[in-house]
Amino acid sequence: MTGTETARRVGVDGYYVRIAPPEVCDAASPASGFVAIKNRPPDQSAAPPEQIVSPDALALVRFGLRAADDPRIVNTVRVIDALLKTETATGPVWHRYNRDGYGEHDDGSPFDGSGVGRGWPLLVGERAHYEVARGNLAEARRLLAAMAAQTSPGGLLPEQVWDAADVPERELYNGHPSGSAMPLVWAHAEYIKLLRSLRDRTVFDMPPQPVQRYQHDHIGSPFAVWRFNHKSRSMPRGKILRIEVLAPANVHWSTDGWQTAHDAATTDSELGVHFFDLPTVHLVAGTTVVFTFFWPQSERWEGEDFVLTVADES
Repeated sequence: MTGTETARRVGVDGYYVRIAPPEVCDAASPASGFVAIKNRPPDQSAAPPEQIVSPDALALVRFGLRAADDPRIVNTVRVIDALLKTETATGPVWHRYNRDGYGEHDDGSPFDGSGVGRGWPLLVGERAHYEVARGNLAEARRLLAAMAAQTSPGGLLPEQVWDAADVPERELYNGHPSGSAMPLVWAHAEYIKLLRSLRDRTVFDMPPQPVQRYQHDHIGSPFAVWRFNHKSRSMPRGKILRIEVLAPANVHWSTDGWQTAHDAATTDSELGVHFFDLPTVHLVAGTTVVFTFFWPQSERWEGEDFVLTVADES
């Protein structure tokens, strides 16, 4: 997401958001829609997607799809730290996403369907793996120690730690387990994997194939995909526009504002999807592609035109 108030405030060009919303008829674009946030009061359960970020983006590095020093990742990490990081008595923690409502209330009373999300030791381990990927082993070891310090007296890692002022009457202490699930076995697994990665001095479970394909060979898909649940408004120049639908269709399309029009039948992929590839690879930036559908099984037109603009490659 680029050009947002968050990007300006943090001082980055752009960042990955937690989730893109479904396109709705009254939104100017997907970026103008809203995402629903669980565990929030009804009047606080929707937010513009540009405002909601998550450490999930670090998985792009963990799985080899992006390099740790990719500017998009570096910028996103800055936003993650600005919005989701909390320093505690035992070390830093990160929240699942901003405005998370899954945790105790401010006064320490239990989660009752809404509350305030707290810091997750699991995410400390995930952040440490990012540091391993970028070669900062000293920081990864510091975060490993923070995870260990956030355990219970019996050495169990909790789902969340209390990251606010102490509430002794509720046995909530800054940097220590909250009333969340414990042990969180997922967090214990992350701790063990981090130990292995530090020993190997590399992220041991990073698959090598995507690293080779996307970071070394820079192989990308030749297609820009449009679906009814992914109604793209733009496509990169030099791509083939692949239209995917769930039933046989005739695609009626134009690249000159309907001065001329073309018709083509979709192909059955035999996987429950029908597709048609528009020959858009030679279109220049700024060209508008418009199309609609005729559905032969029901003998009806879609009754709506869909529009994409060819943009310069990012």
